[in-house]
Amino acid sequence: MQIFISCSKAGRLLFLVIALFAAGCASVSDRYEAADRIAAEVGFTKTFFKTDNFTLTAYTRFDRPLDDLNVYIEGDGSAWLSRTRLSDDPTPRRPLVLELAAMDPAPNVAYLARPGQYTAAKPGCHPDYWSDRRFSQEVVASVNQALDSLLRQARSDRVNLIGYSGGAAIAVLIAARRNDVATLRTVAGNLDTDAVNRHHGVSPLNGSLNPIDVAEKVKNLPQHHFAGSKDTVVPPFIIESFLKRAGDQDGRMFTIVDGVSHTRGWCERWKSLLAVPF
Repeated sequence: MQIFISCSKAGRLLFLVIALFAAGCASVSDRYEAADRIAAEVGFTKTFFKTDNFTLTAYTRFDRPLDDLNVYIEGDGSAWLSRTRLSDDPTPRRPLVLELAAMDPAPNVAYLARPGQYTAAKPGCHPDYWSDRRFSQEVVASVNQALDSLLRQARSDRVNLIGYSGGAAIAVLIAARRNDVATLRTVAGNLDTDAVNRHHGVSPLNGSLNPIDVAEKVKNLPQHHFAGSKDTVVPPFIIESFLKRAGDQDGRMFTIVDGVSHTRGWCERWKSLLAVPF
């Protein structure tokens, strides 16, 4: 069994928990505790935002009012136990996106979970919202509302969006409807949900929006998209297709990161990737 050691500052506290993740036997409570420990190590505060449709969980650090706010949007997490069996709790088995947020040196940083993840009470929401409807109008509107609250709390006027996997889809869909998004970054982003599902031979997402449909609306936004060369979940051609729709024909806004898969290698590279210019 290969043991993965987290490279965030909280890694030394989480060796046992990460080892359990690697063994595939971490309980849901282990996942919640792992996130809380990472957050505590870097001074994040846990907050719950009640929106019109969901209560969303966030971890935040606001150190400099009026500066931009960096917001990390979680991926789909542990949405499925198999191709046909939904999970009871979509909280990620490994808090990768929170680890990335914890490494961000910006003064104002927030991590925002998706519906059903790290919830204060069960059930957090209907399972449709981490399956077919995970990119629905209701989900996008809810995350957008939580973003409004985060900006008010941080006393910030502009937001830098960072989305991972399915969270990248949400980030793009939100960026297309706001005028205060300064920059957009995506990591292993599912930027064409129909193409990803065709690639894996699964049915389309009924009731969900597709970020590639708003690619032209965000084409003038400073942005950069990262894909892992070994990513078989969201292969690099998915992001390339989105960028062509957005008018980036020569790949200026796209980096394929060598040796990185969908979940492995991002933490080790994140500080250098954050420095990639728009």
